[in-house]
Amino acid sequence: MDTARRDRTIGSLCLGVTACGWALNWPLMKLLLQQWPPLFARGLAGVCASLILAALVLSRKESFAVPREAVPRLLFATFTNVFAWMGLGTVAMKYVSVSEGALLAYTMPIWAMLFAWPVLNTRPAPRDIFGLVLGVAGVTLLLSGNGLAFSADKLLGIVLALLCAILFALGNVLNRKPLPMPPLVVVVWQVGLGCATMLILGVVFEHPDITAITPLGLGCFAYMTLVPMGLCYVTWFETLRRLPPTTASTGMLIVPVIGVISAAIILGEPLGYREWTAMALTLGGVTLALQRG
Repeated sequence: MDTARRDRTIGSLCLGVTACGWALNWPLMKLLLQQWPPLFARGLAGVCASLILAALVLSRKESFAVPREAVPRLLFATFTNVFAWMGLGTVAMKYVSVSEGALLAYTMPIWAMLFAWPVLNTRPAPRDIFGLVLGVAGVTLLLSGNGLAFSADKLLGIVLALLCAILFALGNVLNRKPLPMPPLVVVVWQVGLGCATMLILGVVFEHPDITAITPLGLGCFAYMTLVPMGLCYVTWFETLRRLPPTTASTGMLIVPVIGVISAAIILGEPLGYREWTAMALTLGGVTLALQRG
């Protein structure tokens, strides 16, 4: 009993560290995008983070070997979990606010529930449909500030944020079977390959001015590399090892809440009745999608 309580306490602490680390990345990433373009910034941070995590893998004496039959699944997971989730999500942040980007991205469990119907033959229950309605209502309310009239840039940001959530959800449904490698090794390969692709595309198409970065931007870049893409992956796996998956996933709903509040403090983004109500509706719907039996 003492061991179970200890595991739950450590798991809860790791969950808190993971959630706060990932949440603060939203406004800091928005600051960094004022100085560096998105694919270059996220790609470079990810490549650096993957090298740090690779050093951790070496210290654990784990193997980087990828079984041949697992290569296609690894590449597909890299596309959905890293290139789509991180890459498209970061580009979207150029055009939408943190509250819009975070809530749109965290609709992922609702999309996963919908994909599970044709792919896994898991029909949505009435509770799931209610969750979908709540989620759509929350997102619609959040985006209705200007009467749902969007500029071309704003519309592009919304589409990219939704696409990152939809592709990540599709990956979660199709990649239900774990890859036959240690979890941290899987992260190193996925983050390394996905972010290297972003970095190359960023250099070729975005033509970044590396010298444009300020000390504040450098601090944001260091945070993105070391905390959300480094420390938080380690604490997340500890969370999953010590807490039930549903508890861990539901607990992560604090991420967009902390992200939106910190964006209001750091960036001065609006945080009023509409934003709070939209968060409550959207995350209520996501919670129902996560709790499905």
